[in-house]
Amino acid sequence: QVQLVESGGGLVQPGGSLRLSCAASGSVFGFYTMGWYRQAPGKQRELVARITKSDSTNYADSVKGRFTISRDNAKNTVYLQMNNLKPEDTAVYYCSQERMSRTYWGQGTQVTVSS
Repeated sequence: QVQLVESGGGLVQPGGSLRLSCAASGSVFGFYTMGWYRQAPGKQRELVARITKSDSTNYADSVKGRFTISRDNAKNTVYLQMNNLKPEDTAVYYCSQERMSRTYWGQGTQVTVSS
């Protein structure tokens, strides 16, 4: 059973920064594409960023230039560095791991951007 545990969310003022972390259980972490998604109240879950096993990345247009996804395979951890945060970034952020059979999700961490 895959377990993904997010941390690092919280309340931050506009223009501030946060770094989210997602620790994954199990071996062969480096074989899988990892991602960050978010869901704001009343909206569908949307992709924020993904990173493949070869460290290829892609981002939602709304976060390009502000967010950076990275991974540390030795620590089974994926990160999301979020800079210049805006109120519209407020959401629950979910970590994902894509396997051939299914995608696994973490429990989510709340990010609130407000003055």
